[in-house]
Amino acid sequence: MTHDSPKNDSECGSARRASREWWLYVALLCVPLLAVYLHIPPPQLSPAVNSWRTSGHFFTFRGNNIFYKESFGVVGSSDVLLLLHGFPTSSYDWYKIWDSLTQRFNRVIALDFLGFGFSHKPRPHRYSIFEQASVVEALVAHLGLSEQRINILSHDYGDTVALELLYRSDHNRSGHITINSLCLSNGGIFPETHYPRFLQKVLKDSGFISPVFTLEHPEWEDVFGPYTQPTEAEFWDMWTGIRFNDGNLVMDSILQYINQRLKHRERWVGTLTSTSTPLHMIYGPLDPVNPHPEFIQLYQKLVQRSTVSVLDEHVSHYPQLEDPTGFFNAYLSFINSF
Repeated sequence: MTHDSPKNDSECGSARRASREWWLYVALLCVPLLAVYLHIPPPQLSPAVNSWRTSGHFFTFRGNNIFYKESFGVVGSSDVLLLLHGFPTSSYDWYKIWDSLTQRFNRVIALDFLGFGFSHKPRPHRYSIFEQASVVEALVAHLGLSEQRINILSHDYGDTVALELLYRSDHNRSGHITINSLCLSNGGIFPETHYPRFLQKVLKDSGFISPVFTLEHPEWEDVFGPYTQPTEAEFWDMWTGIRFNDGNLVMDSILQYINQRLKHRERWVGTLTSTSTPLHMIYGPLDPVNPHPEFIQLYQKLVQRSTVSVLDEHVSHYPQLEDPTGFFNAYLSFINSF
C-alpha cells in the first residue's frame, strides 16, 4: 500500500487553486467585454445591402420572419432556381451573378436561413440543418411552387441543407421539394476532408463567451484567393449581414452544424452517392476549408454520376464572389446539358 506524501497533496491543491484562479481571471475579463459588446450598435447597412433588403420580402416560419428575394426573368420559361447560401453570410452572396441568372431562369429565389442575414435570429435556439431544410420547403410552399420541379444551386453550409432536401425528395417525404437538378459548391460535405477555420472551432465550443471573439469583423482573407480578395467595403457588407439582429450572438449555436455533418454523414453522403438527380460540383481549388486535391478526389470517387467544374487555380472558398463569370459559365454549361 502506498500513501501520497503531504508534499504531493500540497502540489495538487496548489494546481487546483491555480486552475480556479485562471478561470476567475477569464470570467473577470470576459464579463465586462461582453457587457460593452452588447451595447455596441451594429454597423449601418451600405446602400447596396440596403437595396438588397428593401427589394426582398418576408414570410413567417414557426413565428420567425424569414427573408427572401425573388426575381422574375425569362418569359416563356417555367424554370425555377433556388439559391442556398453558406455560413456565416447570407443571400447577398449571390448578388454578383443574380442578373445573369435571371436571364436564364423564369424565377430566381434566394433566402436567408434562420439565424442569418435579415431573417430572425432567435436565441436561445437549437439550430439544425433539418430545420433549415424545413424553412426552404415552407418557402417553396409559400410561393406556390410545391408542384414545380426546382433547380438548386448551393454553397458551403447550403450544400448540406441541399443534401437534406435531396434526401427528403428521393425518399418522397411529406412536403418535400421535387428537385430537378442540384449544383453544389465548396461545401464541407465530407467531414473527413473538412478543415474549419480556427475561429469556427473556437466559436463552436466557447458557449456564452463566444461574443467576445467577434468584437470585430472576422478575418476572412484566408478563405479568398490572393488575387480575388474582396474590398474592405465588401468585407463590411458581409459583416453587417452577420451583425444584423445580433446574429453574432447565435454563431456558436449555428456552428453545431459541423457536428451534425459528422453524425449524419451516412444519410447525406449516402443520398449524394445514390440519387438519380442530375448533379454538378463547382469548385474553387484554393479552398483551405475543403482543400485540393483531397476534397475533389474524394468527391469524384464517391459521386461518379456527377460532373465537376474546377475553376481557376487562384479561386478559393467563395467562387461565386471571386470568379462570378467563371462560376456562372460553369453553372450554365451544366444546366443546359440536360
